[in-house]
Amino acid sequence: MVVSACRHGYGRRSRVALGGALEQMDLDSGGPAEEAVGKMGRVSVPISQGVPGEVIIQIRGGSEAYTAYTESEEPLAVNTRIVVVEQLSSRTLLVTSC
Repeated sequence: MVVSACRHGYGRRSRVALGGALEQMDLDSGGPAEEAVGKMGRVSVPISQGVPGEVIIQIRGGSEAYTAYTESEEPLAVNTRIVVVEQLSSRTLLVTSC
């Protein structure tokens, strides 16, 4: 179970809202990676439903940028605080706002 500092809970969600975007992605993890689920960060490139953006999270002793999707109906603007809901691949995350 992931405990988050966000004000609302989250759970595993349907990926149907993302349309074909996930079907086109390479979901190969590329090897072992630190689990990003539950980590918090900020949006660096705006994210809309089905349109990827970018987030920066603290992981592996530093800050790293990841491609990110959201299922939120509201776009996530630059500097919005986020929490990682699911790690889709080694460099792609599903996030929600805090």
